[in-house]
Amino acid sequence: MSHRQTLPFSLYSSLHSFNRREVIKSKMLGVLRRKATCSGSSSSSVLGKSLHKIMPATPRVCSSLPEEIIHHPRGFVHARTICHLPLVDCSTSLWPTRGVVANLPRDINMQIWSRSFCSNSEGDLVDAVVPHMGESITDGTLATFLKKPGERVEVDEPIAQVETDKVTVDISSPEAGVILEFVAKEGDTVEPGTKIAVISKSGEGVVTHVAPSDEKSSEKAAPLPSPPAEEKKEKPKPKLETAPVIEKPKEASSPPKPSATEPQLPPKDRERRVPMTRLRKRVATRLKDSQNTFALLTTFNEVDMTNLMKLRSDYKDAFVEKHGVKLGLMSGFVKATVSALQNQPIVNAVIDGEDIIYRDYIDISIAVGTPKGLVVPVLREAGRMNFAEVEKEINTLAKKATEGTISIDEMAGGTFTISNGGVYGSLLSTPIINPPQSAILGMHSIVNRPMVVGGNIVPRPMMYIALTYDHRLIDGREAVFFLRRIKDVVEDPRRLLLDV
Repeated sequence: MSHRQTLPFSLYSSLHSFNRREVIKSKMLGVLRRKATCSGSSSSSVLGKSLHKIMPATPRVCSSLPEEIIHHPRGFVHARTICHLPLVDCSTSLWPTRGVVANLPRDINMQIWSRSFCSNSEGDLVDAVVPHMGESITDGTLATFLKKPGERVEVDEPIAQVETDKVTVDISSPEAGVILEFVAKEGDTVEPGTKIAVISKSGEGVVTHVAPSDEKSSEKAAPLPSPPAEEKKEKPKPKLETAPVIEKPKEASSPPKPSATEPQLPPKDRERRVPMTRLRKRVATRLKDSQNTFALLTTFNEVDMTNLMKLRSDYKDAFVEKHGVKLGLMSGFVKATVSALQNQPIVNAVIDGEDIIYRDYIDISIAVGTPKGLVVPVLREAGRMNFAEVEKEINTLAKKATEGTISIDEMAGGTFTISNGGVYGSLLSTPIINPPQSAILGMHSIVNRPMVVGGNIVPRPMMYIALTYDHRLIDGREAVFFLRRIKDVVEDPRRLLLDV
């Protein structure tokens, strides 16, 4: 019979006595040492069963989880706070183990319960990833970084830009902190969800990495001045040796005569090779596809701008006072284009395989030239807009396009395009269709020219307009009628009011 089974019952009743606690501890430890020595590797199980037999305290369920238990192969150390030891094969809880743990043998291995927590090295770091760039865009090119490693950023502050086929997308910081490092390089092709940067919310990692590099660089830079001092002392010696050699190049200093047949090309150092941006490549591809696919044909007409310009001059102040936007010429041409598309719906249609799709809505694309390339924001439901709404929407979209903040949704779709080359001084041109549309209207500069009006030759502000269309779908008759309708409405805007 083991020693733990012959203990008297009075020993159990005295366990809770404060005065005899030290005596009981010594007896317990004696049992534990003998059991641990006999059982070897199973000492943790013996320890749990022995304590359970000796001290059957009030059972209390422990809520320890497997992932919250760590193993200490080196034994135990002094416990600075009161803790509980979950024992194997039992669910009892011990009283304070400050003295017991200190006296346990070093070769005993046990499992100690500890609460899991989030370390600073992991929870402090967040990743900045490429956002969703649109349903039709699967990847982009990392164009440029707006920040540098070590700089602080705020929440939603742009740190980099991704250039796609249509727009430039900003990559924003998900948290406020300091940029620890960039894991991607400029020029890399990235997809939505790709990690490009690591941000430290506390900025501790950046300080520890940056400071030593600065110290090393300063240390390395310090001894550099010494080698030049030695070289300066040694330089006079080679001068005496090379002195007689200098005379030889003077005798053979005649330059080679260029051959008369060889072309004189400019040096390569006067040329620059720059890769095309994704937007420029996309524009080039679409325009070439337009030429290869459509049967392009252009028809022209001229418009007398006298009445439209007079209308703008008479009501420009009242228009600005009421609507808060200037009255321009584009709103007049947009309204005239809507009227022409309603009269010639085939121009608003498109070929799809062997079918013709007629659109019963009118979305006008306005071509805008930006430093990065040509973009075409869309006026949604232009047929339902008045002059003020057209002017406000055009100003908003043009500003976004110039700043590079326009979204893909604001350029998607469009049934017809207007291109105003007149703002750059173009007198005449043949615009190219914007696929998958079927036609495009080209506006040009206004020039005073002599015109015959009522039998008299008078100066008139005239503009050439051009319509490039897909001759597979649109015949010359519909194209001419389309331009005639625009000419009539612009020259007499009262037609819009009377719908004639």
